[in-house]
Amino acid sequence: MHVKKGDKVVIIAGKDKGKTGKILTSIPKLNRVIVEGVNMVTKHKKANQQMQQAGIIHQENSINVSNVMIYCDKCKTGVRTEKKILDNGKKVRACKKCGEMFE
Repeated sequence: MHVKKGDKVVIIAGKDKGKTGKILTSIPKLNRVIVEGVNMVTKHKKANQQMQQAGIIHQENSINVSNVMIYCDKCKTGVRTEKKILDNGKKVRACKKCGEMFE
């Protein structure tokens, strides 16, 4: 996958197109990610031992990883990434437009 947990991403397709958020969870087997504040769904929860209060809960649902791009703070847009090798032999991801490193 081209993104990982903690990355700031922008949504490029779907009902939340244009929104930005941080990746909370990545699910590589299903090729999906959960992004903070994006693709909100309503769940009706029944009370149980852990959760005494029953009610309607709003939470994020997963979206396909092909619908997100890494957000570059310098370019102020979603960008493609490339892999660069530093002097110490470490691989890092970098913005293809401006060359800014991600982590």
